[in-house]
Amino acid sequence: MCDMKLGRVEAKFADLIWDNEPLSSGNLVKLSKDALLWKKSTTYTILKKLCDRGIFQNEKSVVTSIISKDDFYAMQSEQFVNETFNGSFPAFLAAFTKVKRLTKKETEEIKALISSFEEQE
Repeated sequence: MCDMKLGRVEAKFADLIWDNEPLSSGNLVKLSKDALLWKKSTTYTILKKLCDRGIFQNEKSVVTSIISKDDFYAMQSEQFVNETFNGSFPAFLAAFTKVKRLTKKETEEIKALISSFEEQE
């Protein structure tokens, strides 16, 4: 499993790729210049770093994801719960709801989600 942590700027860069893939590395340089004010060298340095971590690939100057945006953030969430709450989703939910009260609609959505993923006995 790759390192699921991205800094704020890395996350913006990753979103550029996910939102525009597949894209040429040249087009990525242009998007990065426009959105992040990066030079070509910065774009390639960060791209290589994220490719080395197994998130993206740059083959024949075409940049694509190895891990989809949804899968990446799901794995990042799992890693957070594992590291912070010893893998306990109930402990995470209890901590989350101490700060933010759930609406009735949110509660019903969570119940439906849990029901859909319950193990069959």
